[in-house]
Amino acid sequence: MQDERFQTNEVLLEGESISDFSYHHTMFGEDFYMSTMAVERLSYVVDEIPIVVSKQFIDTRFSYIGKVVSIRGQFRSFNEHQGKRKLKLFVFVKEFAVLQQADAKNQIFLDGYICKEVGYRKTPLGRDIADLLMAVNRSYKRSDYIPCICWGRTAYCAEKLEVGTNIQIWGRIQSREYVKRLSDTEIEQRIAYEVSVGRLNVM
Repeated sequence: MQDERFQTNEVLLEGESISDFSYHHTMFGEDFYMSTMAVERLSYVVDEIPIVVSKQFIDTRFSYIGKVVSIRGQFRSFNEHQGKRKLKLFVFVKEFAVLQQADAKNQIFLDGYICKEVGYRKTPLGRDIADLLMAVNRSYKRSDYIPCICWGRTAYCAEKLEVGTNIQIWGRIQSREYVKRLSDTEIEQRIAYEVSVGRLNVM
């Protein structure tokens, strides 16, 4: 039988741990810690992805920096309230292992609903791009809101989808840096996380 935890939201990553674990939160008496892992693309670009792991999976006294790790979990979101509401994204780890060596893996499957009007545009070179926001339900009456980006023919098809459409996507998690202008004299370097869609099915 398929594990119900992963029916609508499944992530598989293999890559290098690049930061020490730091305390993140406690839930039902269980402590969780956050770290960052790096996964290289075929193009040699490196995605740096935040992960949250239960203390039961790791020794918090030990540094995992430079270790090859494999994780299986879910891509989750929460709203951080610091003046303005800000969507934070991370991989919530269900399985964690240290490997001797591994191929870079970055795979995600999501089954959810379009919850915002699809944004469609073309690059200066004429390539189609569509931005969509998916709501993916958890098993206990909560939802994760996941930004996704489609390219080419997939973007052209996604442009026609309406809010509320149930879709399934397969792809990878990617990170990208951008500059946020805070005022006329102040800017801030930030990192955005999203799913790069390789395949999309309308249910």
